[in-house]
Amino acid sequence: MLQAQTKEARVPDEDELDVAGRFQAGDERALEAIYRRWSPLVFTLALRALGDRGDAEDATQRTFVSAWNSRASFDPERARLSTWLVAIAKHRIADVREARARVAAAQEELQRLTDPEALVVPEIDLGDRLLLADEIERLEPDARAVIRLAFYDDLTHDQIAHRLRLPLGTVKSHIRRSLTRLRRRLEVSHVAP
Repeated sequence: MLQAQTKEARVPDEDELDVAGRFQAGDERALEAIYRRWSPLVFTLALRALGDRGDAEDATQRTFVSAWNSRASFDPERARLSTWLVAIAKHRIADVREARARVAAAQEELQRLTDPEALVVPEIDLGDRLLLADEIERLEPDARAVIRLAFYDDLTHDQIAHRLRLPLGTVKSHIRRSLTRLRRRLEVSHVAP
């Protein structure tokens, strides 16, 4: 008997088949009937999943817009209309969650970028600046040009290679060797009394 009831519950009634057929044919009154009948179910699912009334309302609206736009893909032989709507609702709920995650990530990044403590640039000692400028002047001409473009003009390795007409590997080598030399020189100056 339980199997018979379950099977009957899966079989759509004639009214549902009629509304589904009219809906699939583009009858807006059928869309209204479907919305009246199943929007409370979709809204409840969305509210439980999202925990926010506004987001649940948005997910519900998007569900029915998606259903209307993709009504030609509905196959009453494969699923009941309510089952098809719930599947669409699950996708729209997932979309809302993804959008929330993107907004949260953007807000975190904005917070990080506007955090006054993160923007504090440590003061560089005038002696270190002079020493650094002197060491840059001691570099060979190509290396000096590469370092200046990298740090004063804030160009990428590719941009420097293009501007100076040097191979990219040469630019990277100049930067690596020059930074090693500058670091050693600055470390020595801080160790010496």
